[in-house]
Amino acid sequence: MLETSARLLRLLSLLQAHREWSGGALADRLGVTPRTVRRDVDRLRGLGYPVHSAPGSAGGYQLGAGAELPPLLLDDEEAVAVAVGLRTAAGGGVEGIEETSVRALAKLEQVLPNRLRRRVAALNSFTVPMLGGSRGPTVEAGTLTELAYACRDQERLRFEYRDHNGSVTRRTAEPHRLVCTRHRWYLVAWDVDRADWRTYRADRITPTPPHGPRFEPRPPPAEDLAEYVSRGVSISTYAQTAVVLLRVSMAEAATRVSPHDGLLEVVDDTSCLLRTGAFSLDAMVFHIAMTGFDFEVREPPELIERVREVRDRLSRSLEPRPEPAPERDPTPAPDSAPDGAPHGAPYGPA
Repeated sequence: MLETSARLLRLLSLLQAHREWSGGALADRLGVTPRTVRRDVDRLRGLGYPVHSAPGSAGGYQLGAGAELPPLLLDDEEAVAVAVGLRTAAGGGVEGIEETSVRALAKLEQVLPNRLRRRVAALNSFTVPMLGGSRGPTVEAGTLTELAYACRDQERLRFEYRDHNGSVTRRTAEPHRLVCTRHRWYLVAWDVDRADWRTYRADRITPTPPHGPRFEPRPPPAEDLAEYVSRGVSISTYAQTAVVLLRVSMAEAATRVSPHDGLLEVVDDTSCLLRTGAFSLDAMVFHIAMTGFDFEVREPPELIERVREVRDRLSRSLEPRPEPAPERDPTPAPDSAPDGAPHGAPYGPA
């Protein structure tokens, strides 16, 4: 009985690892006959696992989706990855899943072997997440799911959109993909009324169903949608743009320059280009200086001049200034002229 149970767990692990298995391949991996595989598959079905099968030489076994979520079998690395992912999701940018993630993490940690529990505990104890006020606005999990369904089903999406000034407009769009950064989600979609591709922040979207009709997908605006969104939110939306050479490797620059801050391009092992934007040249100087890297402005020329002005201003702030002279008492001091004689008049008769 124990041998049969262990074999069932091994069979379930194999079915979860790959999309489809032939009966012969499963028999070889388990060291049993194809007939035993068929009996074990029937046992899994009796336990609630929806194992689909197709007859013939091209057929095989496939683990499908059921009405209920059956237990999952995870190897060591998968279990640690799921635990760390749940810990991250507990403080992530999707509203409403924090508590659910904590509950799921508690269940997982309860059944983890001691060796894996120690690994997860070490990661949790010595990792400090940057959460709190710097996290930014969150998006409701239901909204995110609705957007994903519209992308999957190729269905026109109707929603209200709130811009950065708080103004709300009604939009109809053909959703293409969701793009996520560390704490923000964006929807890339074809705006039907504006006849152009747009990038929408998901936390500013309020769906207004019913949606539809279905649409024929268009070619995407770029092959690399992550770069497309990064360029849109960090460069194209700003009045001032710049190209700056950072005198560090791209890997080091990426530790301080996020996709929200600009696009990085490799130059060589010790330098990279930063393409970025800002509302003003003064803000641009501050933004670049705060990276903490040595840099060289490539364009525009106006930014070079503004950097010189800021440099001179900072230099003057370090120059010593002479101490101000002490203030003199404005009250005139009395002289020794005789009573009645005008001040400054010679003593005695002329």
